[in-house]
Amino acid sequence: DCMKLNPSFLGIALSSLLAIDLWASKRLGVCAGEGSAWGSARPLMKVIEVSGHGIPWLLGTFYGLCQSDSSAAREVLLNLLFALLLDLVLVAVVKGLVKRRRPTHNKMDMFVTISVDKYSFPSGHATRAALVCRFVLHHLVLAVPLRVLVVLWALIVGVSRVMLGRHNVTDVLFGLLLGYALYSVVEYCWLSPLSAPALFALW
Repeated sequence: DCMKLNPSFLGIALSSLLAIDLWASKRLGVCAGEGSAWGSARPLMKVIEVSGHGIPWLLGTFYGLCQSDSSAAREVLLNLLFALLLDLVLVAVVKGLVKRRRPTHNKMDMFVTISVDKYSFPSGHATRAALVCRFVLHHLVLAVPLRVLVVLWALIVGVSRVMLGRHNVTDVLFGLLLGYALYSVVEYCWLSPLSAPALFALW
């Protein structure tokens, strides 16, 4: 009898969690519009939004790769480019499968969107922020204050997604976890002159 009750209990629990997620997301969407509680901070939040967008990261990484004259730097940048492309593909696939709509209070004025960007789960900005954060901390020699700033940037990008009304809380939390895990995949598939000589010959 207890086993028969489990499916309905699970359904109730998931519905309750979803309701809490939607309620918290709406309450935290304080920059969702100019007339919102923190509407005056919206321009700053949109700058943070651009800082976590895929296009600036892809263009910046590709430019650095073309300009670099160090083999070590090229190896790191090539793997960062691989990580960013992998992130874009994975997020697009998950969004297309889940098809969760963005919060109703979201204002669709995002910086450069594509078809799957009408969906909300997971947050691509959050996955990218977590991925780049781990990548930078592992492959760049930075002073402690700069390392702290990198971590804060990743967290602020995630929080800004909810504050702008772009995503629900669970979209961002899952995105951060996915980006964190995705870095491990990049490390496992690390591209080097030994593992991918033809690719490095192009540069």
